[in-house]
Amino acid sequence: MSEAGPLLNVEHLTIRFGGLVAIDDLSFSAAPREITALIGPNGAGKTTVFNCITGFYMPEVGRIALRRDDGREFLLERMDGYRIARDAGVVRTFQNIRLFPGMSVVENLMVAQHVALMRASLFSIAGFLKLKRFLGAERQAVERARYWLDKTGLLGDADKLAGSLPYGSQRRLEIARAMCANPVLLCLDEPAAGLNPRESHALNSLLTDIRDEHGIGILLIEHDMSVVMQISDRIVVLEQGRGIAQGTPAEVRANPEVVRAYLGVEDEAEVTAAIGESGGR
Repeated sequence: MSEAGPLLNVEHLTIRFGGLVAIDDLSFSAAPREITALIGPNGAGKTTVFNCITGFYMPEVGRIALRRDDGREFLLERMDGYRIARDAGVVRTFQNIRLFPGMSVVENLMVAQHVALMRASLFSIAGFLKLKRFLGAERQAVERARYWLDKTGLLGDADKLAGSLPYGSQRRLEIARAMCANPVLLCLDEPAAGLNPRESHALNSLLTDIRDEHGIGILLIEHDMSVVMQISDRIVVLEQGRGIAQGTPAEVRANPEVVRAYLGVEDEAEVTAAIGESGGR
């Protein structure tokens, strides 16, 4: 954990849907400039945790605090979803791709910067008059979009319709769009889903670059253990809405409760075979 303290601190998170306890007294933290993975079987509650962090659900119990580098603290459980993204800087992707398929690739990235552009345009007046203030912001937005298209290998596809891209390219475009929103915490919901081994390797490189070169904290839900074990700094394991283990990839892989409850095997040799050797930092 960073000496400056956690970037995200989740305490006693609890949420019910009718008589179903989806998340049961869950506590964990995510450090700045680290990749924290949430793993667990289907139905363990991972996406529900994301939905609480990003304002889609309001938890009945619990505290979700995000602290930025400038010392400002945001209690996410008390905030509307748009303010969590706009003010706190928590940006997410989804299990199912949610691009604007009828817009071009670069237009998808410009949309992600609409808040900054609207402020610079004085809510359309400066934009309509083409004032210097707006033109400068627009130029910066285009440069940021170009940068992330280059980082994700999509620069040559800038003018194509987003919906026409291959599946793996659409996944990378989602991450590029999220980064154009200048997050301090990037929440990725199964970014490797449906990717082939070559694409998964490229994803690993992209995410570690976001962490190491840009200093962005990443909270990751992923079923692909080759991704999780190679790039995560810390892993939180869920089962039926409860946190059953936390630690480094090596610690989690050797945890007997994880072996039994999550992997369904009985010894570490089988665990290694099931999830692969840890290549974490």
